[in-house]
Amino acid sequence: MPVITNINDLYTLYQKRVPKMFFDYCQSGSWTEQTFQENVSDFADIRLRQKVAVDMTNRSTAMKMVGQDYTMPVALAPVGLTGMQHADGEIKAAQAAEEFGVPFTLSTMSICSLEDVAAHTSKPFWMQLYVLRDRDFMGRLIDRAKAADCSALVLTYDLQILGQRHKDIKNGLSAPPKPTIANIINMVTKQRWAWGMLGTKRHSFGNLVGHVAGVSDMADLGAWTSEQFDPTLSWDEVAWIKERWGGPIILKGILDAEDAKMAVKTGADAIIVSNHGGRQLDGALSSIRMLPSILDAVGDQIEVHLDSGIRSGQDVLKAISMGAKGTMIGRAYVYGLGAMGKAGVSTALEVIHKELDTTMALCGERELSNMSRENLLIPKNFAGDWM
Repeated sequence: MPVITNINDLYTLYQKRVPKMFFDYCQSGSWTEQTFQENVSDFADIRLRQKVAVDMTNRSTAMKMVGQDYTMPVALAPVGLTGMQHADGEIKAAQAAEEFGVPFTLSTMSICSLEDVAAHTSKPFWMQLYVLRDRDFMGRLIDRAKAADCSALVLTYDLQILGQRHKDIKNGLSAPPKPTIANIINMVTKQRWAWGMLGTKRHSFGNLVGHVAGVSDMADLGAWTSEQFDPTLSWDEVAWIKERWGGPIILKGILDAEDAKMAVKTGADAIIVSNHGGRQLDGALSSIRMLPSILDAVGDQIEVHLDSGIRSGQDVLKAISMGAKGTMIGRAYVYGLGAMGKAGVSTALEVIHKELDTTMALCGERELSNMSRENLLIPKNFAGDWM
């Protein structure tokens, strides 16, 4: 087993061990992938101020997110089809997150159902929800999340229309994968993955199968899913969801200061600055470039988190220093999951935590909550001077 010292080490293993279809699903963006790539590269434009001769003992990376204490301000983001990256992937990731002391967010489009994840964990997790045309199904899914004792609802607001992801179309992405010659040949080369999948019964969308009216097989489910994203989505939808849910609501997919102001008016408890990992509107600015203007607009009125592009503890620290109260990682933990299962997710969290803690200390701080823009060197034109 190679020595793992950074997230890229996990990525290398991940690429070797997971079928191409699901590797491409994770490691790609929409259209030209400009936004997907800049989500990562733009973090490098922010530099750190080094401070010396500071007592670095008794350090803490702990912070609150949505009223709860966590080991570090990092949540596992909702990622669809996680159970296709590794057998029982959502359960494994949720267990690793719970043991580390950070939140796990289950996607509506998960392979393991929310009841499955709840049965295999002992602490509440977050539940992600799309606004779908089938309001009856949405209402019942919210009720199921309440029954499973989920602690927050993450409402994804940037998927009214599905962005075009060329690789998914060309690969014929499906769960379970279609038994084409190309897929069979590729899966035969991923024996570790294949044996795991043979050992589990969870191969389809656990939150949907058996819960959607009129759907009796995968063909019906595919037709239903393709029609569900709602192009008529408005801010008004939050009100009935909030009433039905009755708990903390986090709005994910905010990438504009004016949209952030509208999100505040809905009464949401937090927003997540996110461009869906570069998988929706290609050509949009990276989340980290948009964060300052959104914080300046609403930062004292609502808790602001950041998602998209985080691959290290330094990235987490930069987002927190700018003023975010939390962050989300998606690909970083999926690399670990596909590479080594639950142990890989734990390793990803350990790597990020060590980088976060060490960098914080070298910046002369002992409490992550004390980090601010004073600890950063930010280019004067970081957000861009646009017409």
